Amino acid sequence: MRQPSAPPFNAPAARRLRAALGMGPEHVAYGMRASYGLPHVTPDLVIAWERGVASPTSPELTALAGVLWCSAGDLIGRPRTLREHRIARGIAPEDVARAIGTDLSAYLRMEESGTWRGNERQSAALAELLQLALPDFVAVTGREDKLTELLHSAVTTRWQAYVRPVAKLAAVDRGVLEDVLQDLHQDYQGHMAATLSWGGGSKQSGEGGEEFLDRIVQNFWTAVENRTA
Repeated sequence: MRQPSAPPFNAPAARRLRAALGMGPEHVAYGMRASYGLPHVTPDLVIAWERGVASPTSPELTALAGVLWCSAGDLIGRPRTLREHRIARGIAPEDVARAIGTDLSAYLRMEESGTWRGNERQSAALAELLQLALPDFVAVTGREDKLTELLHSAVTTRWQAYVRPVAKLAAVDRGVLEDVLQDLHQDYQGHMAATLSWGGGSKQSGEGGEEFLDRIVQNFWTAVENRTA
């Protein structure tokens, strides 16, 4: 099995937390060696982490959090994958497997591959355990690519035809979803209308519509949040 990639490390947070405790890199390194059995950790390695030159592995991150009296989630950037969300919450893979009702090896395969294969009940249990917001839930369960595809079609063709398919992927109130898709469709068409007014659709003028499509999922969730706030 390949070694999983390290979670996104928040170097400034590590440096800030260490300074707040009045500790030097040598104190952090000593704590990780003495209390967590990581003899390879040196002050230079701690400094490299804090400068963003290197990132701690998962065991190193757990130990670093312990030494700095914080949670692992305080030391990582915004989680992107299922594994990163689990680590951010400080939950062992065994506990996730137990909560969703599957064996550990099956869960670890899903985590390593990035392909969620749970049913609706398991998905709901996962979202509750990891406290996943809806955008994160869609992302970690592998539905974001499909959502991107549907949103592209919704804003470039007839948005009304995509209300139901999008609703199946993202549990958003139907009235809110209709308003959001209509707004996104109008925004995109506005970009394209502006393109035509820029000298017949030059390369420069066409970038507005392309950029809008590149950010379509982000635009979608922002619009949903604005509608439900």
